[in-house]
Formats: sequence, structure tokens, C-alpha cells
Amino acid sequence: MFSGTALNGLLYGVTVLIWGTTWYAIAMQVGEVPVMISIFYRFAIASVLLLGGLKITGRLCRIQRQDHLFCVLQGMCVFCFNFLCFYSANHYINSGLESVLFSMAILFNAINGVMFLGQRLTRKLLIAGSFGILGIISLFWESLMAQELTTETLYGIGLCLLGTYGFSIGNIITARHQKKGLDVLSTNAYAMFYGACTMLGVIALTQTPFRFDASASYVGALVYLAVFGSVIGFGTYFALVGRIGTGAAAYATVLFPLVALGISTVYEGYVWTQSAVLGLILILFGNVVMFYKPGQLVSKTAHAKQGI
Repeated sequence: MFSGTALNGLLYGVTVLIWGTTWYAIAMQVGEVPVMISIFYRFAIASVLLLGGLKITGRLCRIQRQDHLFCVLQGMCVFCFNFLCFYSANHYINSGLESVLFSMAILFNAINGVMFLGQRLTRKLLIAGSFGILGIISLFWESLMAQELTTETLYGIGLCLLGTYGFSIGNIITARHQKKGLDVLSTNAYAMFYGACTMLGVIALTQTPFRFDASASYVGALVYLAVFGSVIGFGTYFALVGRIGTGAAAYATVLFPLVALGISTVYEGYVWTQSAVLGLILILFGNVVMFYKPGQLVSKTAHAKQGI
């Protein structure tokens, strides 16, 4: 139905659109329910839905014990401690700085891809990644300047970098799964389940009380995060990792804030400054550098001249 390039574009677009809107749903969950409990609810529901759906349709694939161990690590890195680090960091630094630090996933993925998967660190990736990171910095320049450099700020930065690196390790693990020919949805389902179990263990150790908010906003946000943000979002992203590599797929993390700010512009009256517009231009240019293939244009031009 789709060509390889078209499918990659579809996966990329869906991932950016979904993860760019999850921030709004996450904000709706901030309140009386502790962060760890909300994270547990999200991935417990997602894993049950995904495992149950795959089991009923006969698509749940059995994997070896060693693969399950990697799924445990993936779950801990991506579906547990990654979110815990970023939620906790929000108490010390602003969301703009968090976005900048999360864009470092491009660099982490590129380095880890070379170290663990033998992938090439291409010049295109380095140039596009540089434009992307510079664009994110420019996009959130004012909020970065408003952030005081204190011990608490450094602690928040450390948590964000740790969470981003954990996300990157999860990327490497899913690339390893796909290299072995394992099913993306099945390994995601197992990893989400293990991540939820790990979070449950953290909740028990910290004696965090279980609470639930029955309001329509909280329940609606939880359903959106579990179904779209987790089952669909992570499924499309990790499929993209297997198809175009960890480095190129991570460029999607740079576009998430653009979607978030677009929604904020419509619903919250966000005002675009000159530095923000410059950041938008840099990010989009980096996107062009990352995915533009001159050979395709030459081929299309040649076909057009031939009347094809």
C-alpha cells in the first residue's frame, strides 16, 4: 500500500503528532494523584490493552528468556525511570530547558548506535542534529535565560540527561530486537508490562499512597496517554527506529515542542518571539537536511522529461 519512503514518513508524522500533544494530557494529570501513580496507571493500562489485543488476535509472539531480560531493561529505561526522571526534574527546571535536554537524544542515539549496533555516524546526521539542537535552544531562549543556575537547577539538568540517556538505551534495545527479527508490538507489550511492574516496585519502596481522580479531564488524559501516547506512539516510533536507524528517528524528538507550541498558540495564546521563529526555521531546515535525498529529485526530473 505504501512505499518504503511513504511509510517512513507516515510513521514519523504520527509519532510527532501524538507525542507533540501528550504534554497537554500530562498537564491535565497534575494534581492530587502522585506522579508515580499516574505513570503506573498509564503503562499498566497500555500493557494490558496491548498484550490482550495481541493475544486475542493471535499476534503475540513468544520470545526467548534472554529477549525477555532485554525487554525488562527496555521497560525500566523507557516506561519507568525515563518518565520518573523528567517528572521529577520539572520541580527544579522549566519545561523549556527540559525540551532542550531531551533533544540530546539525537546525539545519544547516534553515539550509542555506533557503540552498540555498529551504525555509521553520518555527516548528514551530525549537521541535521546540530541544526535541530540549535533550533530548540533558540525556540526556548527566553525561558532558558530566565532559569537561574543553582544547585537545584544542576540537579534537574542531571535528571533530564539521565532520563534522556535511558530513553536512548531503550532505542538501542528495540533496534536490537528488530535486528533479531522480533515483533515490535510484542516486545513493546512485554516492555511496558515490565516497566509498569518496576514502577509498582518503586511505589511500594517509597510507600506512595494510591489515589485516583475520577474527573473527566484526568480519566480522558489517562486514556489518551495510555492508548495513543503509549500503545500507538511508542509503536510507531520504535518501528521507525528499526527502519531508518536510531539517530534519524531521534530527530522526531526535536519536532515535539513545535507541535506543543502550536497547540499552545491556539488554545493558550502563546506569542511567537523572534528567537522562537528562528528556532522554528532552524528545526525545519534540520529536518530537510535529515530526510532530503537529492537523488530522488533527479530521478523525478528525469521521469518528467521522459513523460513518465
